[in-house]
Amino acid sequence: MDLSDLIDRNAAFTPDKLAIRFEGATLTYRDLSQRIAATARALKSHLGVGRGDRVAILAANHPDYLVLLYACARLGAMLVPINWRLAVPEQVFILTDASVKVLFVEETYAAVLAPLAEAAPETRVVGLEFAPPDAIAFDEFLAVGTGDGRNPHIDYSCPLLIVYTSGTTGRPKGAVLRQEALVWNAAMSLHMHGLTSDDHILTVLPFFHVGGLNIQTTPALQLGATVTIHRRFAPDATLAAIAKDRPTHTVLVPTTIQAVVEHPHWATTDLSSLRALSTGSVNVPQPLIDAVAARGIPVLQVYGSTETCPIAVYTRLGGAPRGTSTGLPGLHCEARIVNDQGAEVPHGTAGEVVVRGPSVFFEYWGNEAATGEALKNGWYHTGDIGTRDADGYFHIHDRKKNVIISGGENIYPAELERVLGEHAAVAEVAVIGAPDPRWQEVPVAYVVVRRDCAVDAEALIAHARDNLARFKVPREIVFVDSLPRNAMGKVQHFILKQQQA
Repeated sequence: MDLSDLIDRNAAFTPDKLAIRFEGATLTYRDLSQRIAATARALKSHLGVGRGDRVAILAANHPDYLVLLYACARLGAMLVPINWRLAVPEQVFILTDASVKVLFVEETYAAVLAPLAEAAPETRVVGLEFAPPDAIAFDEFLAVGTGDGRNPHIDYSCPLLIVYTSGTTGRPKGAVLRQEALVWNAAMSLHMHGLTSDDHILTVLPFFHVGGLNIQTTPALQLGATVTIHRRFAPDATLAAIAKDRPTHTVLVPTTIQAVVEHPHWATTDLSSLRALSTGSVNVPQPLIDAVAARGIPVLQVYGSTETCPIAVYTRLGGAPRGTSTGLPGLHCEARIVNDQGAEVPHGTAGEVVVRGPSVFFEYWGNEAATGEALKNGWYHTGDIGTRDADGYFHIHDRKKNVIISGGENIYPAELERVLGEHAAVAEVAVIGAPDPRWQEVPVAYVVVRRDCAVDAEALIAHARDNLARFKVPREIVFVDSLPRNAMGKVQHFILKQQQA
């Protein structure tokens, strides 16, 4: 079996069941299965895509994104989702680094085509909802396919996705995920959310990230549930869809939660269809969790990364709230807290989070050194600092590379960000370490002030001093209009450090 067979099985059991809703159009499981088969035939017969070939897509969320994923699974090929928020040179780097054979591109992002033609003239192009110059449009492409659209020796062990990391610490790396990673990840999503085929998922996060693709979307389709897709996140459209379409689950990251809870319609929108709202980040601000919980919606937390597909540690629907904890290791996942020597540390002691399981990535594409650094004896070293309490629950504190060492003391920026974020005038905050001749490093806070509020540096430092040990208090407050973030809303601390330098 390959992953596309799960869609075919659902089409056999419930052919008329609604699989995907998108901008007023629908696909039943029969429709979805047939479109996957047609795409695989065209990829193989018209473009010669075979086992191990890379097929990229540069587009906003669309049903054909998922069609391509499962068509690649059928052929043993690999899908390379491209972040449309990247600059064209960054996109070309990924396309050439992955040696992409075919690029499916939306007209909005056609600016990549000319530089790609120069850098990789052998790459074929197919247009999504348009016909690029000297290329073919997707519907025309489907019509030219012939044959059975399958390749021999394809199973769950075949690599399926190359998802490039967000680059929060520098040049992105392509994490290779096998088909089996999506199978086991889906099993944990079912366990986490209590998913059944009767559920209805609202997907607003981008498919170029494993969060939008794999926390709920692919698990739901592989189970036979219904997915409503939005091209992009917009708070008004999200609230309107919850009220009108009545989804049972959705995933939002902290920045998108903040956008919906601050929307004028938040208090009056009917949210009663939601069984839960799922979220995840290194640090989910408690006020956001409280705002959602106040509307009677359970908040589930999930911890993971591109390299874990992403589900690794989570809280489960129906479980008791655990404060700031991101939960327990998933049903098919092991997780530990270790020191620099790789030995497990006692409960309550900070160390690096390491993860092992069948949903963990296989390698970094073409980067043996980075693979060896991240994967040691089967354990993926996340680079995140956390603790595990006596009951086994995980608490994630910060990225290892973000830790500030000041006078021999470890300072976790996420802790300072949490405290400063509790000030009524602070909308956003990020903390980095600045060189200091005496202390080696000292914390510096970059702050975005809420609209219609005013605050000075002295007031924020006083607030920090009231809630933190003296050595943790920021030495400087820098007021900025916005913070640099990646596509999933995580602050790119390395950019702030570059700006500081």
